[in-house]
Amino acid sequence: MCEINSQLESSKLINHYYMNHILLRALFLFLVVTTGWGCAVKKPSAPAAVAEEVTATPEAVAAEPAPVTSKGPYQPAAERLVDLLHTTLKVRFDWAKQHLLGEATLTLKPYFYPQDSVVLDAKGFDIHKVTLLKGRQEVPLQYAYDQYRLTLRLGQRYTRKDTLQLFISYTAKPNELKVKGSEAILSDKGLYFINPLGTEDGVPQQIWTQGETEANSAWFPTIDKPNERMTQDLFITVENRFKTLSNGVLVSSRKLKDGLRIDHWRMSKPHAPYLAMMAIGEYAVVKDKWRNKEISYWVEPEYVATAKSTFGRTPAMLEFFSQKLGMAFPWDKYAQVVVRDFVSGAMENTTASTFMEALHQDRRELLDKNWDHIIAHELFHQWFGDLVTTESWANLPLNESFADYSEYLWAEHQYGPEEAALTHQTALLEYLGESRTKQEPLIRYHYEDKEDMFDSHSYAKGGRVLHMLRQEVGEDAFFAALNLYLRQNQYSAVELDKLRLAFEEVTGRDLKPFFQQWFLTPGHPELAVSHQYENGTLTVLVQQTQDTVRSTVYKFPLVISLLQEGKWQEQTVQVEKVLETFRFPMAAAPQTVVVDPRQHLLARIKHSKSIAEWANQFNYSPGYAAKSNALEQLRDTADTQIEPVLLKALQDPFWKIRYMGVEMLVSTNAMQQPQTQRQVQQMAATDENSSVRAIAMYALSTLQGLPQEIIRRGLEDSSYLVVSASIFAWAKGEHELEALKPFLSYKNPDVVNALASAFTGSEQEELYSWYLQNARRMKGADLYFFIQSFGAFLLKKKIDAQERGWQALVQVVEREAMAEIKQAAFQMLSLMSETDERRETLQKLTEQDPGLSPMTGVEIK
Repeated sequence: MCEINSQLESSKLINHYYMNHILLRALFLFLVVTTGWGCAVKKPSAPAAVAEEVTATPEAVAAEPAPVTSKGPYQPAAERLVDLLHTTLKVRFDWAKQHLLGEATLTLKPYFYPQDSVVLDAKGFDIHKVTLLKGRQEVPLQYAYDQYRLTLRLGQRYTRKDTLQLFISYTAKPNELKVKGSEAILSDKGLYFINPLGTEDGVPQQIWTQGETEANSAWFPTIDKPNERMTQDLFITVENRFKTLSNGVLVSSRKLKDGLRIDHWRMSKPHAPYLAMMAIGEYAVVKDKWRNKEISYWVEPEYVATAKSTFGRTPAMLEFFSQKLGMAFPWDKYAQVVVRDFVSGAMENTTASTFMEALHQDRRELLDKNWDHIIAHELFHQWFGDLVTTESWANLPLNESFADYSEYLWAEHQYGPEEAALTHQTALLEYLGESRTKQEPLIRYHYEDKEDMFDSHSYAKGGRVLHMLRQEVGEDAFFAALNLYLRQNQYSAVELDKLRLAFEEVTGRDLKPFFQQWFLTPGHPELAVSHQYENGTLTVLVQQTQDTVRSTVYKFPLVISLLQEGKWQEQTVQVEKVLETFRFPMAAAPQTVVVDPRQHLLARIKHSKSIAEWANQFNYSPGYAAKSNALEQLRDTADTQIEPVLLKALQDPFWKIRYMGVEMLVSTNAMQQPQTQRQVQQMAATDENSSVRAIAMYALSTLQGLPQEIIRRGLEDSSYLVVSASIFAWAKGEHELEALKPFLSYKNPDVVNALASAFTGSEQEELYSWYLQNARRMKGADLYFFIQSFGAFLLKKKIDAQERGWQALVQVVEREAMAEIKQAAFQMLSLMSETDERRETLQKLTEQDPGLSPMTGVEIK
């Protein structure tokens, strides 16, 4: 599972998302704050890539409330009373009612102890018939049903030597369920109809499912627990125009006389019920191949030409992961399908992963970003999560930490060490941002709700712990242990000790202290580091400042790099106490000292150094982590002291360092120098990375009297990111906005948001219609930022003219599941609540969702 919150770059979201889009989010907020074009509302948490304020002062940190650790009840693995062996489903659909009409045949047996009843998870069904199948005979069974669990009375006791078949005819009504969700997975109704009546322009008709955590029991009766496993046959009846996708392989496809068709999908290898899936729609299917296995990409027809550009590195990923793990991809096929309005980022259904619609890209969007991280994440789950599955949600990191770490592994393999270091740092800062408010053990048996497990601990922290484990045991041992873990536990459910024992068997080492410290203890090291050179000796002090009562005193190896005469020497020391002193004989004072230069340690490190030492760290460090950390520490330093560093950053071979250099130049006097301006202009026009070209255009937009021809070149760029930044620059320069109208036909969300910010003062009906259209079309983080500009546009109108926009924002509040988006729209509505009727509408919305709150100072009744 790749979390939906990555769409808002909050401390919980996937992590993983919009790496190249942080620019425009920052641009948008900059323009809102500095120009008044927008109307600021409560914004989501900081983007993952900037979630940790590495320059935070001790006073600011001290003022924060202490992070919490869950004190919820003990959450055990589900008791296994019966063993579900196989599920046969026959399903058809009532599109108008959004119902599934199903027949389920479950093959099962008592797990160990004799049983005279079976309890199944079945949410919100109408139950029509329940029988025990004995050959061709159907024996009716008595049952009790509370709309959540179906208890079947078997009429006698059966032993583990007995195999039973239960038949259930039912109607699933997902829209009538009381829906819950989390920040990671917005809804748990299991089955979703998209545009069911076919009346929404531009929206395809689709049906898709989402099972994690325990939502598949909203569309078929099952034992909906992660430590259960089953094989399955799924017969799907649909209209001929639709294609169907499910787990396993398509066994047959049979046309009926009435324009319908029955597709039979078979999953012959066992997997957990939450991994069962189906997707139905008018898809274009792009076929690929890996080792004679079918790989396919299911997209809307509009995107058939670019599907391979988005997903086409999947065969290379399969080969890389299969080789690295020493175990070939274990399933019969692998399909990837893009669906509308998905409730998460993506989901690793066995043999058929589901993705949010952001993975539909046109050719120009492909120039700005790829989705390799999320594609690798779900693919790695096919081993870690699908082949070997967590036995309980308390052990979720045994699924998600590995999927998170696969993003690093793929970046390292495909794009090199700098991209890998950026991937690693982004996840580290995401976790450290979340850790300011909560600190949990990775494997946590105490929580209030299983959905609480889907956070940056299970993902980002877990991936970083695996990275440390890789350093601890060495490259060969790490992957040999993973191979052993997979082979020993394939097609079964596991807890943490299975992983530890595999590593111990391979290495011959007792690794319980490592696992206890990093997997089972909340928190992380907080290090205060200082150094001093005197009388031929460098003294480095390392103090652990975390709450050692709630957490622990950590023991770990620490790399210390010393720079002397432009050359580095590394020392590895062992930290075991709250305060450690390390001494190194040196002929002269070092130019700088860098602790954990490659940022391998999961820790928050504050190192007291002079400006010259931070500059030397940047100027001489070979790797991204040390360079970027030095730049962050120099961010608020006086101009003249850091200008040479920033000018050098503009020449760096890695795009992210160039990006940071341009970004930081904006607030320095160096940006006023003609030579610097010419250099930034050159970067805006020719840098190979579109994010750098875009940030360069933003930097140029801060200059007074920027010539139109420079911005026009940006408006003609092939990259949407650069076009978007150029639209900001054009509007900020107060140029004629009519020149931007040709871009109104663009669907790219970054361009749309740039235009939305630019046209807030327009009175033209054409623009009003454009805003209304995009209020319906935009999704996720893009919609969040669009709402702010749309609100500013509406607030400049008289109340009668606001009405269509008012209704559009009400619909956003009513239809959206993401709390931040609902809140943004609601706050805009609160600013327009000038009549009793509107205040009554707001009151009704708050009754439906008590979490909504108006803009500060606004009363709704």
